[in-house]
Amino acid sequence: MKRLLASLSLLLAAAMPLAAETPASIYDVPLKDIDGKATSLKPYEGKVLLIVNVASKCGNTPQYKPLEALHKEFEKDGLAVVGFPCNDFGGQEPGTPDEIKTFCSSKYDVSFPLYEKIKVKGPEKHPLYVLLTGPTSPFPGDVKWNFGKFLVGRDGKILKRFEPGVKPDSAPVMNAIKAALAAK
Repeated sequence: MKRLLASLSLLLAAAMPLAAETPASIYDVPLKDIDGKATSLKPYEGKVLLIVNVASKCGNTPQYKPLEALHKEFEKDGLAVVGFPCNDFGGQEPGTPDEIKTFCSSKYDVSFPLYEKIKVKGPEKHPLYVLLTGPTSPFPGDVKWNFGKFLVGRDGKILKRFEPGVKPDSAPVMNAIKAALAAK
């Protein structure tokens, strides 16, 4: 019994640093923008965020168009769409940062912020997605594919999760965005 307790204590002690490394807020997560510059979501504190894992060679890639439309339509009201390129699903984002930027701007006229390519699942999951999908999230569970969407309120709390097949301009997404923007 003592041996079991000692083993459990060691396991818990080993796990503690991992828990301490998980930021308390999405605004505290260290990020890099698409150009490799260190940043965070701190500039968006007080805004509504639509966080999306994106890819350029996916059946859902045409969602860039309505994502950009949402960004343009609601930016003045406090919405920011932010895209995180991801190659976790079928290798559908193989490009370099420059290739991703060129694709997004030339094909879909994307003006919303893009960040470095990250992992959204598996053991190398980025800390942002640990917060979005981990056990402390109100919507836990791995992202199923490219263009999974998370709506975050002005207070940094995750309000809704929309699966990849749910289009950004669908009624559920639009209604949730409008409600989040109306909450001051």
